[in-house]
Amino acid sequence: MTRFFAAVAVLWLAVAATPSAAAADLAGVPIHGYEIVQTLPHDPDAFTQGLVYADGVFYEGTGGYGASRLRIVEPATGRVLRERRLPAVYFGEGIALLAGKIYQLTWRAGRGFVYAADTLEPLGEFRYEGEGWGLTTDGRLLIMSDGTARLRFLDPVTFEVRRAIEVRTPDGNPVAQLNELEYVNGEIYANVWQRDVVARIDPATGRLLGWIDLAGLLPAGERGDVLNGIAYDAAGGRLFVTGKLWPRLFEIRLK
Repeated sequence: MTRFFAAVAVLWLAVAATPSAAAADLAGVPIHGYEIVQTLPHDPDAFTQGLVYADGVFYEGTGGYGASRLRIVEPATGRVLRERRLPAVYFGEGIALLAGKIYQLTWRAGRGFVYAADTLEPLGEFRYEGEGWGLTTDGRLLIMSDGTARLRFLDPVTFEVRRAIEVRTPDGNPVAQLNELEYVNGEIYANVWQRDVVARIDPATGRLLGWIDLAGLLPAGERGDVLNGIAYDAAGGRLFVTGKLWPRLFEIRLK
């Protein structure tokens, strides 16, 4: 019995030392830690579904039936500078900024919206199959997640699917529940729903390049919901993350 409990203790220590990504996903994939550069205010009532940084402001898309918004937010104060409400029948999801337009998905309606980035005035709508989760752009095409391991690349004018990839670990396992997306230095960063990790993805092949382990970023007692929301300041090389109903937003540096 003594040797049994000793073995259990060793096993417990090994499990406790494992990062927050599932152990089966980690083989052969780099894992980055983080350090907090600065902490910014974030609306604790914002159910964050999409986050973009551009021209000194955050664009944020929020979810919830009757609570979905598209906002322009002042980073230093968290003050909402401009806001567009979605009709109550829509559950807002990911957003992307491309060529002066904001594109916003909805969860189960199969309908997206297009707005002028400076005014948030509606410019049009588009349709897609399946659920809408995360959205980003490589500067040419829109890249969309739907809660599976698949990412679709959409034409921003016709919204036709130009191509698709399936995100897999080096040993071939699909990485499912891909959520909010951001295009960072030629890679796709993706929140994985209900996990404190961000996946780094090769946009050409779907190969998982690594994890960013964000365990401990915000104490569990201060979280309204899960980690979700990635924004990148390409000009300044700054990376921002937050979560649904979180009171804070963080600029982080990878380690």
